[in-house]
Amino acid sequence: MAVNGDGDRFRRLRRTTTVTAVSSFHVIIPAGGAGTRLWPLSRRARPKFLLDLEGTGRTLIQQTWDRMLPLTGAERIHVVSGAAHGSAIAEQLPELVNLLLEPSPRDSMPAIGLAAAIIERSDPDAVVGSFAADHRIPDPERFVEAVREAIVVAEDGYIVTIGIEPTEPSTAFGYIASGAPLDGFASARAVRSFVEKPDADTARGYLASDDHVWNAGMFVARASVLLDSLARFQPELAAGLREIAATWGTPAFVAELGRTWPTLTKIAIDHAVAEPVAAEGGMAVVPATFGWDDLGDFASIAPLGSSPDVLWVDADGVARGGEGVQVAVLGLRNVAVVQTDDAILVLDLAQSQRVKDVVARLKDAGRDDLL
Repeated sequence: MAVNGDGDRFRRLRRTTTVTAVSSFHVIIPAGGAGTRLWPLSRRARPKFLLDLEGTGRTLIQQTWDRMLPLTGAERIHVVSGAAHGSAIAEQLPELVNLLLEPSPRDSMPAIGLAAAIIERSDPDAVVGSFAADHRIPDPERFVEAVREAIVVAEDGYIVTIGIEPTEPSTAFGYIASGAPLDGFASARAVRSFVEKPDADTARGYLASDDHVWNAGMFVARASVLLDSLARFQPELAAGLREIAATWGTPAFVAELGRTWPTLTKIAIDHAVAEPVAAEGGMAVVPATFGWDDLGDFASIAPLGSSPDVLWVDADGVARGGEGVQVAVLGLRNVAVVQTDDAILVLDLAQSQRVKDVVARLKDAGRDDLL
């Protein structure tokens, strides 16, 4: 049992919640964002989840789909994305039957919450899990093991996150501070708090401890627990999502979505639910090791290798060029060279997080054709 924060209140909440057998596990895949730190590979019209960054023949969203199939059926996988990407997603995932298109970006909580509200109406006992479409996970078997434990913990009324055991003192990721182990579960622990991206000294301290893991943004919970928690902390948002979901499968859905969606609070699931629920003792974390990376910049994709036609002469880094284009790099260390049909980017890999500044400059210059 969680004991941090308002633990007594959470124990009372759990006693008032009827826990029944879970009839099914549903997967929610939010597919959003433009991946600006991977420009010019990632664009508004072709964000990173639609790209094959590893050269495996499967894009990131296709790899996400592949990881989920051992956990549930194709009919219980739900993808939420922007309308501009609907056709590309349908083309890449021909088995997908549940594609929910947002009229406009409202951040992760409305996207995940609407899918959960729709699932709740047809499957009131369902457990839902949210997993981003653009992450790399080299060990899918260990991933499945971690999710299965998270499902068991979620059946007991917790909102569960899967935390990645850190391998380096990264300042690019948020962290989860874990508390005491939860009785009756293999490795789950209470969550004390969520921590924003730290400075280097703080990150080194987290790495040396045994109670901090990376926040990968993966959440598992009963749909009803997730939405009821949202109703306590963001009541108008929860009500709006359930109003839209009530029309799902009817002719009124499109109109209700168009009317209500723009009024919903734009907020991430971490701020809307995870942080306040953790404060009252209702969050759990399953620590896991499966090689996770969010592939957020060129430094993170450098280990994946360069394009075939790259010549390095007294140089090193990563280079990605168009098919049939010879790229040569001479005398430069720790660089990324990226070439597409309409743009070339050269950067010091230590400055990878600043590629978004290039995108901002192009936007200010009115170069929407390059975004």
